[in-house]
Order: sequence, then structure tokens, then C-alpha cells
Amino acid sequence: MKNLGRYILFLISLFQRRERVKTYFPLIINECIKIGYDSLFIVCIVSVFMGAVTTLQTAFNLVGPLIPDYVISLVVRDMTLLELSPTIIAIVFAGKVGSNIAGELGTMRITEQIDALEVMGVNSSSYLVLPKIIASILMFPILVIISAFIAILGGYFAGSLTGVITGEDYIYGLRYEFNPFNIPFALVKAYVFAFIVSSISAFQGYYTSGGALEVGKSSTNAVTNSCIVILIADYILAQILL
Repeated sequence: MKNLGRYILFLISLFQRRERVKTYFPLIINECIKIGYDSLFIVCIVSVFMGAVTTLQTAFNLVGPLIPDYVISLVVRDMTLLELSPTIIAIVFAGKVGSNIAGELGTMRITEQIDALEVMGVNSSSYLVLPKIIASILMFPILVIISAFIAILGGYFAGSLTGVITGEDYIYGLRYEFNPFNIPFALVKAYVFAFIVSSISAFQGYYTSGGALEVGKSSTNAVTNSCIVILIADYILAQILL
């Protein structure tokens, strides 16, 4: 509970003694590039194999004369939009971006760069952390959209190349009884997960104390705590919105 209260006070401090908006703009753009563009490769790789494996495993478990082939792509579509792309990519995001945020802020803390900002009268938490959180909230939903598209495309090629489902059946299954609410539901999860990963990682890094060993511990704690909270939030959002 002590850490929870400290975390809430940390979030409140982000909006106290803020700098001018034009000061944050270049920082947010720079963070968007680091968080979004630099994560694109790993997101694409994970998504391709996520969609391909889901297609093959679904086809393996739905073998039967009474089950039409298009059910395979229907399952892939719903699993990708509702769970795989938002949640799995959020965990990957925590491992790559979250550890980077915690390590960067932790290094700045132990080298007294954060203390130097405070001495100059700058709100270090707002100046350093707020652009990272805003950039994460802006870029992660885009990564989720790209991930869902590539996962479904990967499933299409995997199904076509292995012969478990034809291209026509796969596309028909994608369009069959599609629920449009699945897309905003995935985006809501993306926004929530982005805030969770960026804020928890920044909190862990910002309050690092000690030396280089503690920076590594902060990065580890940032990833593990983010993953746990992501799974809890995933359940809560599913319970509320579905």
C-alpha cells in the first residue's frame, strides 16, 4: 500500500509546475520515435508468427466434417482483436519499452541528473516522465492496429501455404458475423495498457536508489509489475465492457 500511495503521488506530481506546452512538443516527438518506430520490427515479427500459429492450431483442433473451414479464420479474427494483439503486444511492449524507460530514468537518478534538474527549479518528473507517458498513449494503439492486421495476414498466408484453409474461406470467415465493437474494445485496452506500462516503468526508474545494480533491479521490477497489472486490467476491462 505504501508503494501504491507513492505511485499515486508520483502521478499527481506530473501535473504540478509543468513547463510550457512548446517545451514538451519536441520531447513527445522524440519519445514517439523511440517508443513507436523503434518497436515496429519486434511487433511485426511477433504478430506474423502469432497469427500463423493461431491459424494452424485452430485448424488442428477443429478438424471435423460438420465444422466449416471458415470457422478457423473467424476464431483467429476474434482472438487477435479481443486478446492476442492488445495483451501479447502489451507484454512485449513492457519488455522492450518499459525496461528502457526504467533503465534510462534509473541511470539519470543515480548519476544525479534528476537532482540537477530539481536544483534548477524544473519539475523533473513532469519534464522527464510526462512526454514518455503521452508518447506511449499515442503510439501503442497504432502498434496494436498494425499488429492485428499483420497477425490476420500472417494467418492467411500460413493457412494458404499449408493448405488447411483456402484464401476464399479465410476471407469469408473474417467477414462472417463480425462484431464492430471488437475494434474499440481493443483500442480501449491499448490505451489502458500503454498508460500502465509507461507510468509503472517510469515510477520504478524514477525512484531508483543505489548504484548500477539497482538500475537492473528497477528494470526487472518495471517489467514484472507491468505484466501483472496488465493481466489484472485485462480481466477487469473484459468483465466491464463485454
